[in-house]
Amino acid sequence: MFKIAVTGKGGVGKTTLAGTLSRMFARDSYDSLAIDADSDMNLASSIGIKNPPKPLTEYKNLIEERTGEIGGVFKYNPKVDDVVERFGVIGPDGVKMLIMGTVERGGSGCMCPASSFLRAFLRHVILKENTAVILDMEAGIEHLGRGTTRGIDLMIIVVEPGMRSIETASRIKKLSQDIGIKNIAAVVNKGPSKSVKPYLDKFEIPLLGEIPYDPQMVNADLEGLAPIDYGGESVNAIENIKDQVLKMIKHSK
Repeated sequence: MFKIAVTGKGGVGKTTLAGTLSRMFARDSYDSLAIDADSDMNLASSIGIKNPPKPLTEYKNLIEERTGEIGGVFKYNPKVDDVVERFGVIGPDGVKMLIMGTVERGGSGCMCPASSFLRAFLRHVILKENTAVILDMEAGIEHLGRGTTRGIDLMIIVVEPGMRSIETASRIKKLSQDIGIKNIAAVVNKGPSKSVKPYLDKFEIPLLGEIPYDPQMVNADLEGLAPIDYGGESVNAIENIKDQVLKMIKHSK
């Protein structure tokens, strides 16, 4: 089993990458679990799921039951092993999907019940040996402050040509290392990697590959189709990135 988190500055294409990877891993016979941990909650459409599940944070009674009463002592490790079967849906290629939903109290050190439950699920859920977990994280760096991605096997930072995106990538790398994430790599989207790679090299962030600007991605979005079902140059590029992801994970184990 391995867990991958996909992150980056807002609008760089992380959800497209996360959803497409989840489908590709499923086609490679992995038990693929895609988790939408972004407050925008758009992962379902990039996978091709028409009827996404209800966000877990809307099950307030469940969260209170598992984490402790409001105002009481929170359980740091609430029961989470039944969450996928009870609250997930199955999409194309057999991809299983969960939506985390929003957390009312964000920020570093938040111990509200919903945040405690989400962290526990991402860290302690017991899955099959051949499971690939793909997390579409919220944009920016706040999730690193909450520590929800602690213990993942690979942090993929999606970067586009531009200094703001590169600066976000450097902050993500530092904060990822602070919570013990050892494998961090980048994917360049919407442009050639040659203008970005010198900065990635400076920050010692290895490059998994690049996704070229592809008008078919825009068409797929307008038609409400998952990129992998629409096809195009970008999908082929993500297939190559998937192979590099597997090599990096296997090399690190």
